[in-house]
Amino acid sequence: MISINNLTFEIGSRALYDDANWHIKPGDKAGLIGANGAGKSTLLKLIVGDYSPTSGSISMAKDLKIGYLNQDLLSYHSDKSIVHVAMEAFERQNQLHGEIEVLLQKLETDYSDDILNKLSDKQMEFEALDGYSIEFRAHEILAGLGFSEEEQQRPLATFSGGWRMRVMLARILLQTPDILLLDEPTNHLDLPSIKWLENYLQAFEGAIVIVSHDRYFLDRIINKTVESRKGKLTVYAGNYSFYLEEKSLREEIQGNQFKNQQAKIKQEEKLIERFRAKASKAKMVQSRIKALDRMEKIDDVDDDNPSVNFSFKFSKPSGRHVVTLEHLSKSYPNLDILEDTGAIIEKGDKIALIGANGKGKSTLLRIVADADHDYKGSSTKGHNVSQTFFAQHQLEALHLENNLLQELVAFAPKHTETELRSILGCFLFTGDDVFKKIKVLSGGEKSRVALAKALTADANFLVLDEPTNHLDMASVNILIQALQQYEGTLIVVSHDRYFLDHVANKIWFIEDKEIKEYPGTYEEYELWNAKRVVKPDAKPEKKTVKEEPKKEKAPLEDDKNRVLQRKHKELSGLEQKIGDSTLRVKDLESQLAKEEVYSDANKLQEVTRAYNSDKATLEKFQQQWETLAEEIMELEG
Repeated sequence: MISINNLTFEIGSRALYDDANWHIKPGDKAGLIGANGAGKSTLLKLIVGDYSPTSGSISMAKDLKIGYLNQDLLSYHSDKSIVHVAMEAFERQNQLHGEIEVLLQKLETDYSDDILNKLSDKQMEFEALDGYSIEFRAHEILAGLGFSEEEQQRPLATFSGGWRMRVMLARILLQTPDILLLDEPTNHLDLPSIKWLENYLQAFEGAIVIVSHDRYFLDRIINKTVESRKGKLTVYAGNYSFYLEEKSLREEIQGNQFKNQQAKIKQEEKLIERFRAKASKAKMVQSRIKALDRMEKIDDVDDDNPSVNFSFKFSKPSGRHVVTLEHLSKSYPNLDILEDTGAIIEKGDKIALIGANGKGKSTLLRIVADADHDYKGSSTKGHNVSQTFFAQHQLEALHLENNLLQELVAFAPKHTETELRSILGCFLFTGDDVFKKIKVLSGGEKSRVALAKALTADANFLVLDEPTNHLDMASVNILIQALQQYEGTLIVVSHDRYFLDHVANKIWFIEDKEIKEYPGTYEEYELWNAKRVVKPDAKPEKKTVKEEPKKEKAPLEDDKNRVLQRKHKELSGLEQKIGDSTLRVKDLESQLAKEEVYSDANKLQEVTRAYNSDKATLEKFQQQWETLAEEIMELEG
C-alpha cells in the first residue's frame, strides 16, 4: 500500500529520519508513537507529499485515496452549515447533483432525447454512487461526533476551534479513503465522542495510521505499533500494551548483551595492557586491538521512562471539607446546566469530573475554582484551603519577558533551582531550553510551562482543566506519578482515560442537572455504568371492569417511597463510612512511607496489619454502596 524505503529527512543539520523503513499493508491499523520532536507528524506530512525526503523514497499506488487529519485544518473557514461542509467529502456526487439540477431546469423547456438521455445517465451514476444517502450519512457521522440536529445547520464559522476540528474529521471519514492518517484525532473530542470514534475505526475496512498520546484509544484500535526513535522506525506486531511488554523484553535482552560485551571488552583490555610491553606478544596484542576496533558495539539501554524526582510542598494542610457546594443552580440562555444540586469535596479526594461536552463540566470546574460567580446557591471553601487553578487561559498569566527558569523561580521560591529544572525536564524542557524566553514559545510549550507552574504552587487543592493536552506519553506518565504522590486534594477534567484511571479515586458526573458521584476509580465507574439499564416507559395496562381505582394503589406507592427513603439514608451512611475509611487508609499509607515505621519491624507489622484490615473494610463498603445504588435505580426505574 505505502512503502517507505531508506528514508532520510533532515532539518538543518539534524537528521529527523536516517535510513528509516516501513511498509504499510492493506488492513494495517498502526499507532505511530514516540517522544515529542521524534518526527511523527513530520512523517505523515512526508507521506502526503507536504514535505520531500532528503533521500530515500515513499512509494504508493497512484489511485490510493488518503484521508489526512491534522491540526492545520483548524484554519479552514466557511460560512456554510457544518452538514454542508461535511458533505464536501462527496465531490463527484455533489458535482452530479449540480448537473442533474441544471438538466432538470432545461427539461422544463427542452424535451429532446439528448437532454433526457443525459439526465438518465447522470441519475444512474448518482444512484450507483449512493448519492441519495449521502446526506443521511453526513448527519449520522456528525451526530456520532456530538452535534445535535440543530447544530448541524449552524455555519462552521460560528463554532470554536475544537468543534471545527470535529467537522473536518467527519468530512474525512465520509470520504471513505483507502488509508486514514490521523494526527491526534482525540484532542478535541469528549469521552462519548472518543468511544464513538473507536467503534467507527474498529469497523473501518481500510488501513489506519494514528498519532496519539491516548494509550487506551490506541489499545482499542491498532494491531501494530511503530516507534519513531533516533531516526528509525521500529515495528511491533501488536497494540500499545503489547509494545510496552515487547519493548521491555527487548531492552532486557539488549541490557544483558551490553553487560556481557562490556565485561568481554574489559577482559580484552586487561590482557592487552598486560602484554603490551612484551615484544614476543606484540603480534597477539595488535591482533586483539584490531578485533576490539572491529567489534560492533552494543548500545546500553536508554531510560525512556524518567521518574518524578521532585516533591510537592504546601505549607499547611486543609480542613476536612475542602469545597462545599449547596443548592447550586446554573443556566445559560436556552440551556439549564445545574438545578438545586450540591456536593462536597473532602480532603484527600482526587476527583475526575467527566461527561460529554456541553453538559457543564467546565462550568462546574470554574465554579469550584471561584472563576465563575454567575450562579445561584453557594460554593464555600473550607478551612486553610489554598488553591491553584490550571486551564488553557492561564497562559495569559505567564510573563513573556521571563525565561522558563525565571518564571518558576519567581512563582515557587521554596523550590531549589535543581528541583525546578527537574520539573521543567519532565515537561520536555531540558538543557538550555530553560533559558528560552516565554514569548518565543509555541502555544503548546506555554501550556506545559503553565502546568509546571501549577505543580510547584504552595497549594493543597489543585483544579486542573485538561492538563494532558500537548503532553506526550512519557510526560503524561510523569504527571500521573506527580499527582499520585500529591498529598493534597484535586479535581480534574480530562478525556485521557488512562490518566483518569491512574489518578482519580472518585468520579463526578452531571446527570439530570445534578452532580452525581461514584466512589471509585474510572475503570470501576465504567464497569458500573455499563450495567446501568435505562428502562423504557412502562406501557399502561388496559382497564377492565374489575380494575381497582388508582387511589387504592396509593398505599403501595407510599410503601415504595418509604423503602426508597430508607435505602437513600443507608446510601448516605455508606458514603460517610467510605469517606472516613478512605481517610484512614490514606493515613496508614502515609505512615507506611515514613522511615521510622518501615525501619522498625514491629511497628511496620502493626501498621501493615491495620492497613490491610482497613483497606478490606473500605472495599466491603464500596461493594455494599454499588449493590445498594443498583437497588435504588431499580426502584426508581
